[in-house]
Amino acid sequence: MTAPERSLRIPVDPSPHPKAIVIGAGLGGLSAAMRLGAKGYRVHVIDRLDRLGGRGSSVSQDGFRFDLGPTILTVPDVFERLWSDCGGVFSDDVTVTPVDPYYEIRWPDGSHFKIRNSENDMLAEVARMFPKDMAGYHKFLADCEKRYTFGFEGLGRKPMNKLMDLIKELPGFVRLRADKSVYAHAAARVKDPKFRMALSFHPLFIGGDPRNVTSMYILVSHLEKAFGVHYVQGGVQALADAMGDFIRRQGGRITLGATVDEITLSGQTATGVRLDSGQHLDADVIVSNADPGWTYDHLLRKAAKKRWSTPKLNRVRWSMGLFVWYFGTKGTSTDWGDVGHHTIINGPRYRGLLKDIFNKGILADDMSLYLHRPSVSDPSVAPDGDDCFYALSPVPNLKSDNPVDWAQETAAYKDKMRKVLEGIIPGFSEKVVSEYILTPQDFKSRYLSPHGAGFSLEPRIFQSAWFRPHNISEDFKNLYLVGAGTHPGAGIPSVVTSSEVLSQLVPDFVKGAGE
Repeated sequence: MTAPERSLRIPVDPSPHPKAIVIGAGLGGLSAAMRLGAKGYRVHVIDRLDRLGGRGSSVSQDGFRFDLGPTILTVPDVFERLWSDCGGVFSDDVTVTPVDPYYEIRWPDGSHFKIRNSENDMLAEVARMFPKDMAGYHKFLADCEKRYTFGFEGLGRKPMNKLMDLIKELPGFVRLRADKSVYAHAAARVKDPKFRMALSFHPLFIGGDPRNVTSMYILVSHLEKAFGVHYVQGGVQALADAMGDFIRRQGGRITLGATVDEITLSGQTATGVRLDSGQHLDADVIVSNADPGWTYDHLLRKAAKKRWSTPKLNRVRWSMGLFVWYFGTKGTSTDWGDVGHHTIINGPRYRGLLKDIFNKGILADDMSLYLHRPSVSDPSVAPDGDDCFYALSPVPNLKSDNPVDWAQETAAYKDKMRKVLEGIIPGFSEKVVSEYILTPQDFKSRYLSPHGAGFSLEPRIFQSAWFRPHNISEDFKNLYLVGAGTHPGAGIPSVVTSSEVLSQLVPDFVKGAGE
């Protein structure tokens, strides 16, 4: 007997084209929908939120737009390729502008270091701040480029669902010392502790501990150098909306405010989805952009799994949690002229804080923050003359013996964050007129993220490539996965590239067949 149906009932699509249902309208799901539409599938995207984008969606209140997730676009090329592969032109639908400096890193002693767009400007910054490490920096950049070629353009764009796919790549992993961590690799090239931090913190952008994430991820430094850092006008929300418009132009359908409760099966073959209203929708192909943990543990809870069973999922290492404070300030658009689009604010500890977050699972009194000020680049985020910020603090996820009780800790932690921010944007707290907060508990409830993890599985070496949940399900026919928790991993470029891998696995629809 099905559950009582609610008011939302989705009409049945009568098209003779094969049907593809995409669960989740994050950037991975939307890019998958675009590629499936280009293949001739009749695509239906279903998401439980009220707007597109998943973790890249936004909240609008009091005249401010708070972009909840990703703030920058590092490789516009992946979107240009996506649009081109689907018969469109990216620049016709989305406007991106370069950001320079990419970000400024600040330390408690008042020193600072800017990551710049121009190679000459970047070398000048290194010479100013870390002159003794210039030779090591050049070696580090060469290391990054090699890993970019192997890891992003090579490995990252290939399916990794067969063991032989991994075996073929093992010589490259050995040659590039994938067993070393990002931090260990930076420490081997430069000596200054601050420079080691500046060259190794990038894994935190995808939820990983720099002390344990495979050194393959130093390729991010090359991505920034080669492609620059860009901001999407209108925020990542505008990018998601443009993808949705493209899907609709293809003839696809998008339903928001509907929750998929179950992937239905016939034997070991996925046949459709059941909504929490009780309605069943059949499909020839199911693509889950939900977290793989949620996909296998909840959406397939009635089925036996060989690889991604509940005990297996309980043993994996999940990415860190996030505490994010979004706030708008009144009449401050010309204040704090030294604070740009992105600022990394270091606490007094680096590796010690990482240990507290990833190993001890405790909420430390000190913190490091990522401060985003989009109003510097995009006046649409705030009323005229006002300002918009988001301050992000890495914190433990909820998987520990004594997880943080965010209902009790939110106010106190925000106050600690406020005191740190007052050192960068003095007087801001008296001018806050709108605010919004996300904690790991909110990530769990809003995004159905296991343990409130911010970026799904942590990208350690034995949780990457073949070891990560595959883009084609190991257990169920016609079921595919995209997004941060699958190959090649988290971060906008990788999430979108997961749909490129998917397109190599889903069969083409041959027009005329079955019509």
